[in-house]
Amino acid sequence: MAIPDEDVARVRAATDLVALIGEQTALKRVGRRFVGLCPFHAEKTGSFSVNAEEGLYYCFGCQASGDAISFVRATEGVDFVEAVERLANRAGITIRYDDDRDRNEDRNRRRELLAAMTVAVDFYHERLLAQPDAGRARQYLRSRGYDGEVVRRFRLGYAPAGWDELVRALRLPGAVLREAGLAYENDRNRYQDSFRERVMFPIFDPGGQAIAFGGRVLPEALRSSEREPGPKYRNSPESAIYSKRRTLYGLNWAKSDIARAHEVVVCEGYTDVIGFHLAGVPRAVATCGTALTEDHFRLLAHFASRIVLCFDADAAGQAAAARLYQWERRHELELAVAALPVGSDPGELAQHDPASLAAAVENAQPFLGFRVDQALAAHDLHTPEGRSRAAEAALAAIAEHPNELVRDQYLIGVADRTRLDPNRLRELLVEVHSRPQPDPEVASAGPGQRADDREPSDGNRAAFGAVPPGRAGARMAEERPELRAGRDALLLALNQPDGARALLDEVLFVDPVQRNAYRALVDSAGLSEAIQRADPEAGDLIRRLAVSELPEELVVTGPYIELVRAACDRTLREIDAEARVAQQEGRSEDLATALVTGAWLRTELEALRDPLVGPGGDSGTEDAAKRLVAWLAQRHEEARDDGRRTSED
Repeated sequence: MAIPDEDVARVRAATDLVALIGEQTALKRVGRRFVGLCPFHAEKTGSFSVNAEEGLYYCFGCQASGDAISFVRATEGVDFVEAVERLANRAGITIRYDDDRDRNEDRNRRRELLAAMTVAVDFYHERLLAQPDAGRARQYLRSRGYDGEVVRRFRLGYAPAGWDELVRALRLPGAVLREAGLAYENDRNRYQDSFRERVMFPIFDPGGQAIAFGGRVLPEALRSSEREPGPKYRNSPESAIYSKRRTLYGLNWAKSDIARAHEVVVCEGYTDVIGFHLAGVPRAVATCGTALTEDHFRLLAHFASRIVLCFDADAAGQAAAARLYQWERRHELELAVAALPVGSDPGELAQHDPASLAAAVENAQPFLGFRVDQALAAHDLHTPEGRSRAAEAALAAIAEHPNELVRDQYLIGVADRTRLDPNRLRELLVEVHSRPQPDPEVASAGPGQRADDREPSDGNRAAFGAVPPGRAGARMAEERPELRAGRDALLLALNQPDGARALLDEVLFVDPVQRNAYRALVDSAGLSEAIQRADPEAGDLIRRLAVSELPEELVVTGPYIELVRAACDRTLREIDAEARVAQQEGRSEDLATALVTGAWLRTELEALRDPLVGPGGDSGTEDAAKRLVAWLAQRHEEARDDGRRTSED
């Protein structure tokens, strides 16, 4: 769906770019320009300039540039059309759309869902503030230190106990309520409320539009043996407007302070975010029922240069680190950990000791430094045996970091604290670093498992070292991203064969064991036959995956896109090498072919690395991936045919 150029121009002209950017960073007039600190990277001297007359911005430090539409896209993670729509709503402009029935229907459906969520937020909020049946909910919130100002600021609400009070109050089509996750159809073919007798935490996108809910059952309902309240936390299902992997609770309120401080605090739950705000640290966000993902990193990179993880201290120290380091480097972010007292959480500290909560963020350590300190603190450094064990544990953490210089600096610190020879530790580090590292089942923490307000998540327990039964066999020695993606793809091929196998191709698997396992799965009628058909290593891999739990947040497109990227990167290096050899040998035709093919492949890779580059957003990314897989398979087949002809000659 396209918006006419004249409507886009009207929106640009009606938008006050200085006011828009001023919500993210302070600007002051200097001559005809407005200048300030760049909201896209950390700096102490302002290099960000806004031309209000032309409606353009530019940073002389990081070269970020654009207009109001590109600014909204970058800071709120939306596509072009949605950015224009948000600016149009801000300016009170009605825009038109070119006739594209399917896309117009999708856009209209999104608008209906957003409208439904907005009125639902109002219904639950007014119920909490004014109705007698919400008395126990108000009492519970007061016990957490939340007064009326907090309730209004975060738009908290109460879902009444009746079966269909929201349905009757909103009077919206049942299909809209169902897709928004607000209601479901019961056995009598009637719609009833999804949330009942719960404190409601509305979840907003970065632009402040309500897209989902988290509902906490009241403590009395949990204690009562006469009730069946369901899980402590119930969250909205994913929908056309809500994706857990890309949503951070509180970002709409926190983004201004994040941009000012160039730092974001990532914690475990809704009440933690509110606690940070009450403690004077309003740059806190939380994941929504899933682990921290690269999509979250990508979103936060628009606002901050530093991410402070604020999870349970012991848990954060045990977190599997490989992917976090990869994302830290890929998105040019600094990762740190704020250590809280054991057994405490931000919501409690905000109520009883807010100063210590702010101090924990201010004194946050680099992620690796925190893990090394945790490893050393767990052992007795007064004995030779204790120092030896401490050094081994610290080296295991250090070995996961991808930068050799960083590893060596931490190694020297460990040598000093354990009174061991640095050169001997270097020999041990080389040995440890060369070993296959345990696969981080989940990259980092999402909502944790505290008894007061968390819904259990096996994936997050695995991230912190407490591997649930049945998943231990899936912890494998795959550190590189394409190996992890290959394992995830095979896990999906086992659990969702129709969707996963339709996308995958053996050419995507760089590891021969994974490739053999995939072939066995594709060529077999069942799991037993696949294990028998596979070679011993591949068969063992299939067995381990067969008893592994499929993480709730794992979807086919994630590992699929990662595998395609890795395969194309490898192929691009091959093509570049072919071009160099052709140039050296004077084969101009082969050189031209390699250069054209390499240029095409680089363009396609851009659509994979950044969905905004592709013509259709995420769908454009998947289309590009499918084209590339077909091309890779053809190239592989042609190379195999050339090899046969060469051997025959």
